Amino acid sequence: MPSAQNNDSTEAGDDRWLGDALPAVSLSKAQARVVDIIVRNPQLASYAEIAQIAERADVNNSTVVRAAQTLGYRGWPDLQRELRARYLVHISTEDTLTEHGEHRSPLHDALTHDIENLRQTLESNSAADTEAAIATLAAARSILVVGVGSFAGPAGVMAHLGSTMGYPVALENRAGVHLATAVNSLGPGDVLVVVNMWRSTKQIIVAADAAHEAGAVVVAITDMRRGRLATSIADHLLIVPSEGISFFQSVTAATSVVYGLLAGMQAAQPERSRAAIRRTQQLWKDLDIYLD
Repeated sequence: MPSAQNNDSTEAGDDRWLGDALPAVSLSKAQARVVDIIVRNPQLASYAEIAQIAERADVNNSTVVRAAQTLGYRGWPDLQRELRARYLVHISTEDTLTEHGEHRSPLHDALTHDIENLRQTLESNSAADTEAAIATLAAARSILVVGVGSFAGPAGVMAHLGSTMGYPVALENRAGVHLATAVNSLGPGDVLVVVNMWRSTKQIIVAADAAHEAGAVVVAITDMRRGRLATSIADHLLIVPSEGISFFQSVTAATSVVYGLLAGMQAAQPERSRAAIRRTQQLWKDLDIYLD
């Protein structure tokens, strides 16, 4: 884990890195000191233990927790996940390498880090959150899944396996005019699934907004609880940490969430899913796809 020092790429006292992570709410004097420490120390706030934040703000740990809750988060871990996602956006890709430092064993460290990402994903999403998203997907007239770059990975998994189960799922991973054409047909009864972590992709956010305005339901798989996608566009929000151990983001947690949604969709339409899977398997044989 990076050391809790300030990074020159995001200057101390410059709160632009926070965006809308810290809403304007009434805070006690002690809670205000916690917020001041967060604003002035981006790297510390993103990686430090709660006791370090409390010590810097001259408060106890419970005050840090209450400050996070007053700001609209479930607690300090929930707020810190949001802070770290913002911090990683506002440092350069090269600086991300410096943040993560040397690896004892790249494979061991990657797996260990993803285990932590999965644990945080489990804490960040309630059963009610996921069940509501599954119900929406299961009842959809059509589903468009959008993801570009690395995030096309989990998007492609969802589109492929959803189609295998007989759901009307399409994938758009090219952006530009292709994204515009795909989203233009969405309206009431349709669902747009957006997989967008790390840096918000402008084209995807604008397209999701257009789909939402046209009456489609938007399911967002993202690493930020606030921001335009999370607070103004998404009807269903699923939070997934995406920090990796190198300059790139990890899609492990996002892919696991996709698997959970797919399993729920199968359970919601069991007979249709079984029939579609049987037809798919027969086509595999007819097309002589596999060696065995």
